[in-house]
Amino acid sequence: MITVQNTINASIDKVWDFWISPEHIQNWNYAFDEWHTPYAENDLQVDGKFKYEMAAKDKSAGFDFEGKYTKIEIFRLIEYKLLDDRTGSIHFEDYGEKVKITEVFEPTKEDSESMQKQWCQNVIDNFKKYVESV
Repeated sequence: MITVQNTINASIDKVWDFWISPEHIQNWNYAFDEWHTPYAENDLQVDGKFKYEMAAKDKSAGFDFEGKYTKIEIFRLIEYKLLDDRTGSIHFEDYGEKVKITEVFEPTKEDSESMQKQWCQNVIDNFKKYVESV
């Protein structure tokens, strides 16, 4: 399993909303400035589906990150299963005006674990920057 985390200087209401709303997801869900998320859908409920299209801005590469939710505890926990049966979870720890987010997920076998960890850490770092700037 791979673990990434960050602490966001914002309320749990704002952090949760920005994490789950497609219009916000499109603004932070990328690992490098050359990438973006041109499309996001999110049905946050058990058995609800999510799909984020992640693509290089120059259209040289891209992929869909998609799956379904297996457990939801509002303001605390989101668990999911990807189409390839890998699982993951996002934990939200509320500290008043700060929220610690920890994501744990199964890596793919195709890419190095260090690359996957760095990619996801960059995404969570972008989330922090986005939430704290809006």
